[in-house]
Amino acid sequence: MPGAGDAWPELRYEALSETLYPLHRWTQILGKIRLVSTPLLNHWWNSTLQVTPRGLSTGLIPGAGLAFEIELDLVQHELRVVTSRGKGASMPLGPMPVAHFYRELSDALADVDVAVPRIDQMPNEVADAIPFRHDVAPRPYDREQAHRIAESLLLSQIVFDRFRAGFLGKASPVQFFWGGFDLASARFNGKRGPAYAGGVPPHVHPHVMHEAYSHELVAAGFWLGSPEAPRAEYYSYAMPAIDGLAEARIEPAAASWVTERGEFLVPYDAVRNAADPAAALSSFLESTYAAAADLAHWDRALLEQRVHDADEVPAAMRRRTHH
Repeated sequence: MPGAGDAWPELRYEALSETLYPLHRWTQILGKIRLVSTPLLNHWWNSTLQVTPRGLSTGLIPGAGLAFEIELDLVQHELRVVTSRGKGASMPLGPMPVAHFYRELSDALADVDVAVPRIDQMPNEVADAIPFRHDVAPRPYDREQAHRIAESLLLSQIVFDRFRAGFLGKASPVQFFWGGFDLASARFNGKRGPAYAGGVPPHVHPHVMHEAYSHELVAAGFWLGSPEAPRAEYYSYAMPAIDGLAEARIEPAAASWVTERGEFLVPYDAVRNAADPAAALSSFLESTYAAAADLAHWDRALLEQRVHDADEVPAAMRRRTHH
């Protein structure tokens, strides 16, 4: 597990924002290919991307008589298509219009005999969206910033994975949501939630939000910021809202409740600059979940207690399952 000896990369929104633009659109294209090629899982989990040691991937996608995967390697700065038939294709990542990326990826898939249903061309959760095919303006791509983004996602993923392992109830994978360009994971108490009545992001159908929040949950995640909130942050929230949650005591000290967003936030820099960044992030995830679960009267013993918490088991098994 990452610890005090690991250097978490510096993330300055003003430095990474130009590179974030093409990366956000590229991941949306990959995510939409996955969405149209896979059966719906609850809460749209079939559409998300996976963090890899080198960037982001669609994971396995079933095709017509074959399976394939698309990976954005943000270390070697290359997109790779791998298929179950042994064929593969690659293309370099660099400054280019989004339309060029879309065309090159379409050609690469055709070259390895992968047929993909037509995807929606409009980026989601983007206010001034331009359809992929029409986004012909040059888009910068800074390799160093792309690598920093990949590294921050990877280090966060490892801590989130540890956090997820401490829960026995229904829990989402730790997954990358390309709409908001954020890494997130959610825990559920098993109860159906009220009809979603919150806001709907740009270019998103209301049904997407109803499906996402169909059951009560506590979620946490990591995102890199936006022009309106230009800093990387970790967040945690409950859906539906829980009375008294804003007054809960949480960790670390830099974390706070933000009323206008209805969630707890801790700046990425506060985690990065902690003596032990992984421990600081873990304390945020654990304390915000515990506050929400206790106030909402979740059956935490049922959802969290493992058999070996009460019964004797081999030491090797304890090492594998304890968090």
